[in-house]
Amino acid sequence: MTEKRITAQQLGLKAGLDEADEAALFKWLLASFLFGKPIQQSVAERAYRVIVEQYRQDTPAKPLRCGKRELVHMLGQARYVRYDLSTAERLLKLSRKLIDDYDGTLTTLRKRSPSEEDFARRLAEFEGIGPKTVEIFMREAALGLYGSASAD
Repeated sequence: MTEKRITAQQLGLKAGLDEADEAALFKWLLASFLFGKPIQQSVAERAYRVIVEQYRQDTPAKPLRCGKRELVHMLGQARYVRYDLSTAERLLKLSRKLIDDYDGTLTTLRKRSPSEEDFARRLAEFEGIGPKTVEIFMREAALGLYGSASAD
């Protein structure tokens, strides 16, 4: 049985993500990260809503301030428990790498990437971001970042 794909718009993010809306890009990256794991979509969506909407962990700096223990708590509250510890650790590493390597913005990552393929390759360099997460993120972000939609 195929699960319905979640979209940025379903999460309250505007359709057609672009580099002008850095906040939406980071939220979509966070959502893509959660949805890219082998876990039920409803659980991943609930985790996104707890982390971003309830606890306002919506910039790369915020998860670093709250720390691993609080992120594990948030994931547990969403019943995202199978991978809670590793997910929390990887979210912290994602935030740290984005801040250290790309000034805390996906816009900077985009500006340093001459092509959509290079952007996707750079995303995959983040610990915990594999092909599925890249695919989910690029599905909606590529149009706004590079002017062409990714192939399905």
